[in-house]
Amino acid sequence: MHPMLNTAIKAARLAGNIINRASLDLENVSVARKGPKNYVTETDHAAEQAIIDTLRTAYPDHSFLGEESGETAAPAKAGSSDTGNDASEFQWIIDPLDGTTNFIHGFPAYAVSVALLHRGQLAHAVIYDPARNELFTASRGSGAFLNDRRIRVSGQLRYHDALIGTHVPGSASEVTVNPRFSDLLGDCAAARRIGSTVLELAYVACGRLDAFCGVNLKPWDLAAGGLLVLEAGGLVSDFDGEQSWLKTGSVLAATPKLLPRMLGYMAR
Repeated sequence: MHPMLNTAIKAARLAGNIINRASLDLENVSVARKGPKNYVTETDHAAEQAIIDTLRTAYPDHSFLGEESGETAAPAKAGSSDTGNDASEFQWIIDPLDGTTNFIHGFPAYAVSVALLHRGQLAHAVIYDPARNELFTASRGSGAFLNDRRIRVSGQLRYHDALIGTHVPGSASEVTVNPRFSDLLGDCAAARRIGSTVLELAYVACGRLDAFCGVNLKPWDLAAGGLLVLEAGGLVSDFDGEQSWLKTGSVLAATPKLLPRMLGYMAR
């Protein structure tokens, strides 16, 4: 296993321990609003800080993009006139607690997500589900794993038999208005919204879900899960079949047989 992936696992598990301890006393967890239906807790902040501290100790010249702390540039090198504003060739992308709404309700569907970009390409990924003690990992070119067991996307061939994960904000109204989503979700066997995008992508990677469709997502929602799906033999694209999904936040992830069908719905 690559040393950087090992360090990311250590960081994710530390964050998971913080989350598990907090889950035992939810009534005393401080909750704030970042926006409509968008919550943040002291646990989010503590978990993210633990991740960053662990990674920064090991790799002090790397940059960071965290959901709660935002973007932190790599420090300037000694003797250099660089102010540190130029991006490091390594950037960690962190979601310390994806599924905060689930967490504060005691609904055990949330996870820690840590991914590493190397010169703009996804290199390593960790998704840790502390409630189930499930650890998903991937490194570019080395496959995807769940608790050290190799995983693959499902072998589903027929879209009307597929179980699809979704993240469509305001889904009740938007799906009705937008025929792309209504047909996409109406023609499959069933659609599920778990409330944690990183888990839904991990579930595509291990075959629990056959595909995923999401909009208005952030890099920390997609980075680790996207690499997991790719390394598990799946495909990931934006709604035009291109590779801008990490920037646009519009993403389809599926088995190779199902993605073309999903792109057909997006073209309507």
